[in-house]
Amino acid sequence: QVQLEEAGGGLVQAGDSLRLSCAASGRTFSDYNVGWFRQGPGKEREFVAAISRSGGITAYTGSAKGRFTISRDNAENTVYLQMNGLKPEDTAVYLCASDFSVTNRGPVSVPKYWGQGTQVTVSS
Repeated sequence: QVQLEEAGGGLVQAGDSLRLSCAASGRTFSDYNVGWFRQGPGKEREFVAAISRSGGITAYTGSAKGRFTISRDNAENTVYLQMNGLKPEDTAVYLCASDFSVTNRGPVSVPKYWGQGTQVTVSS
């Protein structure tokens, strides 16, 4: 089993940056893919970014490309999401997820484990 705990959300203005982190525990971190999803108010949960076990494969949703960067530190059991140029439409609860298959086009299975999420609010 894997436990995931997100941190780093907050209230920012459009154009600002935030870095989210997700600390994992329970299994060897380098054994599984991890990623970020988000759920905005009144919207369905959507994929944001993912990174493979070794970090060799990354994938982003279209709106995140060029603005967001996912990375992982296997020694610290942590995955990060650096978000630059934030927009009001990025407002959502951001959830860390693990144990899913990923290609450079995105996830190809449903994550098995989820964190509780961290709120990101971007004001205009």
